[in-house]
Amino acid sequence: MSNQESARAIDLTQGNFKRQLIKLATPIIGTSFIQIAYTFTDMAWVGHMGSKELSIVSSAGVLTWLATTFGMMTKVGAEAFVAQALGAKNYERAKLYVRHNFTLALWLALALIALFAFVGGRFLSLYGLEETIHKGSKSYLYIAMVGFIPLFTSFALSGSYNASGYSKTPFKINAIGLVTNMILDPIFIYVIGWGTDGSAVATVFSQLLVFLFFLREIRWGHALLGERFPLLVRLRKKETLQIVKLGLPITLLNALFSIISFVMGIIASRAGSHIGLVVITSGGQLEAISWNTSQGLSTALTSFVGQNYAAGKLTRLKRGFRFILSTSILLGVITTCFYFFCGEWFFSLIVNDPIAYVEGGRYFRISAISQIFMMAEITTQGLFYGTGRSSVPSSISILGNLLRIPLALLLLSAGWGLSGIWWAISFTAFLKGGVALSFIPWLKKRIVAKEFV
Repeated sequence: MSNQESARAIDLTQGNFKRQLIKLATPIIGTSFIQIAYTFTDMAWVGHMGSKELSIVSSAGVLTWLATTFGMMTKVGAEAFVAQALGAKNYERAKLYVRHNFTLALWLALALIALFAFVGGRFLSLYGLEETIHKGSKSYLYIAMVGFIPLFTSFALSGSYNASGYSKTPFKINAIGLVTNMILDPIFIYVIGWGTDGSAVATVFSQLLVFLFFLREIRWGHALLGERFPLLVRLRKKETLQIVKLGLPITLLNALFSIISFVMGIIASRAGSHIGLVVITSGGQLEAISWNTSQGLSTALTSFVGQNYAAGKLTRLKRGFRFILSTSILLGVITTCFYFFCGEWFFSLIVNDPIAYVEGGRYFRISAISQIFMMAEITTQGLFYGTGRSSVPSSISILGNLLRIPLALLLLSAGWGLSGIWWAISFTAFLKGGVALSFIPWLKKRIVAKEFV
């Protein structure tokens, strides 16, 4: 690779693939853990105010999570299409995809701000919680919406840097945002006295700072693809539809997962009041240690597969996939042990209500059983995304997640209580992982090449 090409992107089609994947995945996983730390910091500071205050942030957080899934569409689009263009050494096309993903992210953010301004409060009322909690969650949501623009555009830029092999850049920038959030949270929540609203303000300020640092990096630091060019572009039909076609199944998957989590939260709040809501929402966010780790591996795999698939190096692709999958399974064993034996202690770090953290420990012990299969499912998604095939893993996750609702209701009617909801979540995660792995031979048959898996 020439010096000019190496400045544009790291070539993932040559060299030691294990070293490359580790080097690529580590900052991505680090960035994911930064996102976890964002959430953990908010929950820890708010949770020590009380379980009711935590339920305010948790209930509004489900809707901000729903919005975030649409922002992730452009991140996936950048990671796949920019990587494929770089693998084919078509740098002008790679630049075009960077600009389209950024511009599309901006429009998506504006659309969701408008939507949530009109219907956000109505959705929150479905939880049926007491009026003070409902008002608090509405206020939190309206403040958090302001951060959609810097958050979504930062997702698109992160995906572009990941696709070019420079995953350290978003890691460093997001780390700055985390430190800022950790400093501002106690100041806004306790010192100034803004309570849960202060948590939202701190998060939005941190998201804005991350976006500004991305712009600074592009302008004066390591430019995207080795050169400086305008990020905004008039959207063209072909490129926009390509991004939407790849990203929409993934977006619908994550959006549906958010909606299902919203419905499951309603079920849990009706079965266990605000304690049930706190456990299912906060527990799911704390569980992000495992699924964000596997998401980081999947993201690295998407970039690796994208470049090698476009370059026709499928044997190398196969070895990279097996290495990432085995790494994911090993990490799944570790998280299984952690959640099973330390879950109650972990939950107690964010809320000091014994009823809440004892139930949280029960949630973690049940979910620990399915961690390996859950991580395998998410990691396998990177293999499909990198080849431009997102419908299969999306369908598996959608159907598996939908199954949670009737299964939870069935177990509740059988007298299992809140544990029935936790078992419904764990069983479906186990099922999705097994089905996802069984579809790998299906992908092999649809790639016209030499041995794949």
